[in-house]
Amino acid sequence: MRNGKSFYRILLSLGIILLAVQSILPIHDRIPEQYLVSCVTHDRAVFEELMRRARERVEFGQSKSLFLAIRDIADAEKIDLSRFFKNRDVDDIKNFSEKNKILLNILLADSKGKIKQGLDLKGGVSCVLKIDDSKFENLETSEKMEQLNKAIDIIRQRIDGLGVSEPLLRVFGKNCIEIQLPGISTKDNPEIVDTIKKPAKLEFKLLHPTLMPKSKSERAPIGYEVLMFEDDRGDNGEETYAFVKKIPDMTGSMVKHAGVAVGQYGEYGISLTMTEDGARCFAKVTAANINRRLGIVLDGKLYSAPSIRSEITDGRASISGKFSQRDALELSNILNNPLEFELKFVELSEIGPSLAEDARISSLRAMLIGTAVVATFMLIFYHAAGIISLIAVTANIVIVLGVMATIGGTFTLPGIAALVLTIGMAVDANILIFERMREELLSGKPLKAALAAGHEKAFSTVLDANLTTLLTAVILIYFGVGPVKGFGVILAIGIFATMFCTLVLSKGLLEFLVEKDLVKKLIPDFRIKPTSFDFLEYTKLTVGIYTIVAFTCIVIVASRGFKIYGIDFTGGDEITITFEKKIPINEISKLASEHGIGEVTSVYQRSIADNSEILRVQTPEGQGTKFFDHLSDHFQDSRPFLVRKTEIGASVGQRIKLNAFISVILSMIGVMIYVAFRFETGYGIGAVISTIVDVAMTILIYLALGHQISASMIASILMVVGYAINDTIIVFDRIREELKINKTKALKNVINLSINRTLSRTILTSASTFLAALALYVFGSGVVVDFALVFSIGVIIGTFSSIFIASPVFYAWHKNNRTTIIGSNAT
Repeated sequence: MRNGKSFYRILLSLGIILLAVQSILPIHDRIPEQYLVSCVTHDRAVFEELMRRARERVEFGQSKSLFLAIRDIADAEKIDLSRFFKNRDVDDIKNFSEKNKILLNILLADSKGKIKQGLDLKGGVSCVLKIDDSKFENLETSEKMEQLNKAIDIIRQRIDGLGVSEPLLRVFGKNCIEIQLPGISTKDNPEIVDTIKKPAKLEFKLLHPTLMPKSKSERAPIGYEVLMFEDDRGDNGEETYAFVKKIPDMTGSMVKHAGVAVGQYGEYGISLTMTEDGARCFAKVTAANINRRLGIVLDGKLYSAPSIRSEITDGRASISGKFSQRDALELSNILNNPLEFELKFVELSEIGPSLAEDARISSLRAMLIGTAVVATFMLIFYHAAGIISLIAVTANIVIVLGVMATIGGTFTLPGIAALVLTIGMAVDANILIFERMREELLSGKPLKAALAAGHEKAFSTVLDANLTTLLTAVILIYFGVGPVKGFGVILAIGIFATMFCTLVLSKGLLEFLVEKDLVKKLIPDFRIKPTSFDFLEYTKLTVGIYTIVAFTCIVIVASRGFKIYGIDFTGGDEITITFEKKIPINEISKLASEHGIGEVTSVYQRSIADNSEILRVQTPEGQGTKFFDHLSDHFQDSRPFLVRKTEIGASVGQRIKLNAFISVILSMIGVMIYVAFRFETGYGIGAVISTIVDVAMTILIYLALGHQISASMIASILMVVGYAINDTIIVFDRIREELKINKTKALKNVINLSINRTLSRTILTSASTFLAALALYVFGSGVVVDFALVFSIGVIIGTFSSIFIASPVFYAWHKNNRTTIIGSNAT
């Protein structure tokens, strides 16, 4: 190894880690009022007086929050707030009202912690929107549900466009939709609900050719109405009006796509691309009305009215106005996802985290215990190299958190699942390298040579294992929705971080220790005794055991019918309860289990309108009233009172379920193609069949143990897929290597030799991963326990399948004929 090369690896690693740490800080939200004062650069005394008046507005209920109170006062008195914050780049915005809004939004966003948490970890806001009953008058029940589900899909796309990750949407009652948004405060961002529920009705209307009204009250000519130019207001706030035709010349249904446009002076607008029919209609309208103004009206508001200079045949138009970049993004997002009807606001409240406080604390404790177990494991088996591995894994986590903070990602339980898988893969990569180094040391090579050879021989294995998992992550990101997509994003980031920390940071530290002769022995001589099992001889026995277990589980699961699906998939009842004394959420879950109610979800919710707090409990269908009776009997001192019982729809909609299924199938196909390309077709077939068996067996065993399919289980299964593929690729990579080395040995013997030589690594990585999952299961709480149980089962099944399923399938594919294997160098 070159002298000093390790120094540059360590230096690069430190630079990236420092950038990640900088991106993470601050971790927690800062008090907005204190942060606002700390950012003032000029006229502090004047601003503090403004703050005092704003606090009075909040105290007397005139404004919902301090930020809104400051904005209201500034708008009313025409105060340009940028005079107090000279280090904020908003001087290019001319309209003081828009400038104040953008400035306060920037300051509010900067006051928040960089690591966003989802509904299950932190809570957020909940709003209930209602569809006008008149819209449903002549519709059958199935048609009503179709309209509601369509509205949910459109709203979900709008929320995704706003950058809010992992929202929860579902049908609420007969004609309502409930939306839960993590990490959002409507006190400081009240416009978000309005943005979500806008119908986005776009119309193109001609203005009167000669007349212009001077006020809103001026009488309009027949066939026209008076509209105010929504954004044609200057610094003095003057208003401009126009006579606009009542009947539109074109509608938004003829718009194919809307996007953000930037003008020649840097101003933002919205570009519109018409459909084929729309382009023809637009050409006809413009050709017949040269020199007239065509108004662009959205939800009854006139945004702009450009003059028609000539016939427009390319089917393009634009909406100009005094938009900020965010406004332009939001408006184009709404236009791309228009609702057929306006939704009416019903209820707005703050919601607590769905994972109870004690569950979060116990789960965090479980994660720390699991980490400590893995750390102890690595130190016992790898000594100095184990310490380096733990440093690299810690850096890995920091880098993942840093990237997530930078891109504004949200951490939920599925995200934590992906992070746990990332840690497992990072430990696995280090064990691969260390075991290769141990082999080289035991063969008599000096420490420097063993270090270089260990990394060189393990490189292709680490690369292939991570690339196949990355392929799965990319497919989950592209085709997935909600928690599935979130899992894929964190997994993809984690894979890049793992590769960097293993091949740059860890290698650099190991090289530095060896170069400077700081350690005489990186890895102890201990090794699991070499084995010579004939694993392929046990294929029939393994298939028989798998078949018996699968059949038993199927019988048990079939006897439960549709009860295998949880509330996330089927919907159910929601009971709203008032109380005098809070009831611990974990006690509610225990009570439901004791009385056979099934899995329930509980969350405390505080109304923004009157600050009252209620308890919402979701139960399986038909169990709401029954469970309240048990609750009121058991917690009499809390004096629970049933406010209402409502039917709720599934939070995991058909779109998410379908996309999750498609994502997993496509990832399997992708893995098979990649493995067939990098290895050979037989390897690809073996990897896919093994992974399918892993997933199927894990699900069946989990369900047979009395659990239900829930949203958190999706994340767990995706984690099992990632782990299973990683484990199988490592065995296959060794088979490929041994085929090249042992050119005359029979295929069966080469496969058995390869499995035996990777057995120590298989046992060590599976044991460390299983112990971490077991710690989560034993010491965790709530859905974390379910997640840990699924993954624990998956680790056991995956370990056996990589040996007893994947390899035998590969062997059977080639019928013990190594000459059919491309690249085997058979003689």
